[in-house]
Amino acid sequence: MRKYYLDNIRWITVVIVVIYHVFYMYNAEGILGGLGKITNVSVQPYDIFLYLVYPWFMPVLFLVSGISSRLYLERHTDREFIKNRTRKLLVPSTIGLFAFQFLQGYVSMSLGTGFTELAAAGVPKPVIFLIMAASGIGVLWFIQLLWLYCMTLVFLKKVERGKLLRAGAKAPVWLILLFYLLIWGAAQILNTPIISVYRIAFYFVFFILGYYVFSHDEVMEKLKRYAVPLIVTGVFFCVIFSVLYFKAGANYADEPVNRNPLYAACAYFGSLAVLSGMARFGDCGNRFTKWMSRKSFGLYVFHYLGISSVAFLIAKPGLLPAPVCYLLSLSAGFAFGFGLYEIISRIPFFRWAVLGIKKEKKDVSG
Repeated sequence: MRKYYLDNIRWITVVIVVIYHVFYMYNAEGILGGLGKITNVSVQPYDIFLYLVYPWFMPVLFLVSGISSRLYLERHTDREFIKNRTRKLLVPSTIGLFAFQFLQGYVSMSLGTGFTELAAAGVPKPVIFLIMAASGIGVLWFIQLLWLYCMTLVFLKKVERGKLLRAGAKAPVWLILLFYLLIWGAAQILNTPIISVYRIAFYFVFFILGYYVFSHDEVMEKLKRYAVPLIVTGVFFCVIFSVLYFKAGANYADEPVNRNPLYAACAYFGSLAVLSGMARFGDCGNRFTKWMSRKSFGLYVFHYLGISSVAFLIAKPGLLPAPVCYLLSLSAGFAFGFGLYEIISRIPFFRWAVLGIKKEKKDVSG
């Protein structure tokens, strides 16, 4: 039986990611990566949305990915898993950079002074192109890490021979709550400098917990019984975190904030709130939710190009008022996300290189 709550978590979270990136693009908190503030107000109160969702929305996607990996491996071999994940994850985040995502790199570098600085430093044009292509990684960092975790999982499965999986099925609620300590501990290690999103250990724990613990129906039945308290707890931590650090104007995405205990509590209990809440109240599907689920990967891959293009072409030169730029960016995020997916998914080679869609077999039955 299909677990519709997992599909719903994915597409709803991706929609939240799109909204997040609109606010992120024009944030007034000094978080680098977008265009920056385009209003005349000293404080943009709506920027608190960034603090509310950032700690948990990517962790919950890694957690769901871990669960989905378990479901896939129940019906497929390790070799099929490696082949499938390499095509769907590694190919788009490597070959896809040169097939399409260099466009995102161009827009992202154009928002700042990247091209000017590289040219002034005498960097050769071929090297500039490689840097531009690498800058096109953007949101694809998620699938790069996910591919690494999937390959690590195959190795780990061979070492532990199912012992961890059997133990995970018996995890009591008190132990599930104590897994918070693993999250906090993992937040302290294997964090790449400069590019703060590559938190290798932190996200890996979510992925592994998804595979070994939360993929079990027995565990999810326990969580469903405690869904309301978990939702209240997750909301409490996220609100406290947001109020404290938004008021302080702290960078929520980098150290020391993203290493502290409160951040880890938002990430873990926020994820548990989403997982348990959707399992209990959102395990259903209709034509709309199923359509969104099918298109959510394309929305994730392409939405930022729409948002950043509006920022580059309209907001940066100040052609329209700030509120209009926000609305246009949001609209472009969805338009590019859905539109480019529909186009590229139909073009041979590009659907494989950019989206990891395998080549359709020709019907030779005659």
